[in-house]
Amino acid sequence: MGRFKPQALLQQSKRKKGPYHMNPMPLMFYFLILVIFVFFLFATFRYWSIRLEKNQASVFEDENLSVESKKSDLPGYAVFRTSKGSIIMELYKESVPEVVDEFIDLCQKGHFKGMLFHQVIKHYVIQASHNKGTGSTDDWNMRGKKYTSMKHEAFMLGTSKGKYINKGFDIFITTAPIPDLNEKLIIFGRVVKGEDVVQEIEEVDTDEHYQPKLSIGIIDVDLRQMM
Repeated sequence: MGRFKPQALLQQSKRKKGPYHMNPMPLMFYFLILVIFVFFLFATFRYWSIRLEKNQASVFEDENLSVESKKSDLPGYAVFRTSKGSIIMELYKESVPEVVDEFIDLCQKGHFKGMLFHQVIKHYVIQASHNKGTGSTDDWNMRGKKYTSMKHEAFMLGTSKGKYINKGFDIFITTAPIPDLNEKLIIFGRVVKGEDVVQEIEEVDTDEHYQPKLSIGIIDVDLRQMM
């Protein structure tokens, strides 16, 4: 058997250890897998984000529909049955829902049953309350011209801001356009029928404190969905 010469072995070894060239195909394959994985994560995140937004929007719409449904279910009118006749009021349940809700609740509890019109000021307001004091309306009549708020039209239904805040509820019906009552009243309705009854109450004889000499009161208040 022939022997290789050292010189030949060295040259053969150098030929075997030639420069190493890495195959790019595996790298491209792994890179493609990584891109697909990242795209899958992004698509999944996007899908669930859109779905969550839709669910939230749906819940919000359901809540709005529920609120609107509750509003539409509220009575829209109140019939004041008085000793002079009936007065029909439209309630502003869209403008002042909290006040209307409180009014309706008190109607259902019989709060206004037997309430007297204890102050009557011609060309101003008539007031019904369980409190027979002479303070507020008399005071407004003397000092009201100092205020410069927007006018309240005639035959508007309101309650005193002070008493409402303090969990009381009285009734005011304006009998003329008045420029000063925004400072004092929360308007939550208007007379749609029975203006003649309001005017008849306005014409009763009163004493120096604007209190009717003969008792005039609210027999009861009936709530109606529509008229």
